[in-house]
Amino acid sequence: MNFEDIIKIGTTHQATLVVTHELTVQARVPELPPVYSTPNMILAMEVTCTDLLKQWLPAGWVSVGTLVHVRHVAATPVGCRVQLTATVAEISKGCVTFEVEAHDGFDLIGKGQHARAPIEMARFLAGLAKKQARIAGT
Repeated sequence: MNFEDIIKIGTTHQATLVVTHELTVQARVPELPPVYSTPNMILAMEVTCTDLLKQWLPAGWVSVGTLVHVRHVAATPVGCRVQLTATVAEISKGCVTFEVEAHDGFDLIGKGQHARAPIEMARFLAGLAKKQARIAGT
């Protein structure tokens, strides 16, 4: 499948969330401050990209992350609303690269790139089953 013919560069998708204590680094490491954690910000960016991309994928296809290059540049306390933006920046045969940003209503808090590879789920699961069989020694 040639995704360059169906996915449009420049397409943008946005999502929002409210920072709760469960999304802070302190929820995992009590001695750290109660601010939005970098892993949770990156996960939200990935989900935003996934939601943008899935509209073009055929039935039985999903996407998997292949690259994360993100800077977390400002702290965000509990209660802030975070807006995430993903924009299709580049498309190759097997990969879609996005520009991603997160804002907390006051500051740009994160920015970078994320890439996802469209995959046929049945084929992916078959490969995974082979690896699981090797792990089990069968």
